[in-house]
Amino acid sequence: MNPSHTSRGRLATLLLGLASAVALVAPAHAVRIKEVASVQGVRSNQLTGYGLVVGLDGTGDQTTQMPYTTQSVANYLQQLGITLPAANLQQLQLKNVAAVIVTATLPAFAQPGQMLDINVSSMGNSKSLRGGTLVATPLRGADGEIYALAQGNLVIGGAGASAAGSKVQINSLSSGRIPNGGQVERSVPTALNDGDSVSLDLNAADFETARRVAVAINSRLGSGIARALDGRTVQVQAPTDANARVGFIAQLEELTLEQPVPAAKVVLNARTGSVVLNQAVTLGPCAVAHGNLSITISSQPVISQPGPFSNGKTVVAEQASIQINQQPGILIQVPASPMLSDVVRALNALGATPQDLLAILQAIKASGALNAELEVI
Repeated sequence: MNPSHTSRGRLATLLLGLASAVALVAPAHAVRIKEVASVQGVRSNQLTGYGLVVGLDGTGDQTTQMPYTTQSVANYLQQLGITLPAANLQQLQLKNVAAVIVTATLPAFAQPGQMLDINVSSMGNSKSLRGGTLVATPLRGADGEIYALAQGNLVIGGAGASAAGSKVQINSLSSGRIPNGGQVERSVPTALNDGDSVSLDLNAADFETARRVAVAINSRLGSGIARALDGRTVQVQAPTDANARVGFIAQLEELTLEQPVPAAKVVLNARTGSVVLNQAVTLGPCAVAHGNLSITISSQPVISQPGPFSNGKTVVAEQASIQINQQPGILIQVPASPMLSDVVRALNALGATPQDLLAILQAIKASGALNAELEVI
């Protein structure tokens, strides 16, 4: 063997190893603490209520099938000083009224008088809420207390028309939105200024991220100020004065740290066939064989003619033909893939559809060649 060829081969192997080592080192990406964690106790609250939408163009609830709509209108009229006899209630045809569920999100530190965006959804058999107006509806929290009032004209994003048995519809007509349609009536107290410390809750539980957050705070604001309690919570000493604490938290959230590499995970959506991989996913060497199975069903008419002078009738029948075609599975060798780009290239080489890829990834995981956690949603 030529020594020069051996030296060239060793040099190529060395360069390939160096390139792989450099490729494995991901570029550092700095993130702010506010992007990986939030202050404990600073949270939004969900509000919900039951109300009526009026002013519909004959597209409201069919009151014969939705008795609660009639009862709600009777209760509303009674609050206005109008009482209807029971016999008249049964005869009401409220085609312009629909019963709805109203929802809203009460943000943190919301104060009385602040306006909220409101979502309105039909709960009956109303055909459309277009052109409707929501009457005053109290919105309650999980404790049953009223925190906001909602009222206003609905904005519907859908459109539709029907005539002579034909119907065309784009998006949904049974739900809508009222921008600034709610007004806060009561604030939710927070424990932000209680005690001599604040706690940071990580968006995702990770011990390395908690350690890096604590190290970043201690290195820039003073040693011993922060300590990681677990993989999700970092406790930070804070000023007791409310004004000073707000400034301290603002400074705290702007501190940067190197984003750690997340745990390897592959997310499979069984409904849509979507496959999402993060940067930490790697593949070990394996071999995959996947064949396609197709079934074709076709039918053709068969005419049966009776004999002469038999008084029979011509009969038309259907003859079905079923064919099964199974393509042979080709064994494809998948090399070890230390980077996400290599994993994508190896999976694309299989030539599988997204639905087939779900089964292939699960099989690769079962064989131990996929170094990642599988999550099916």
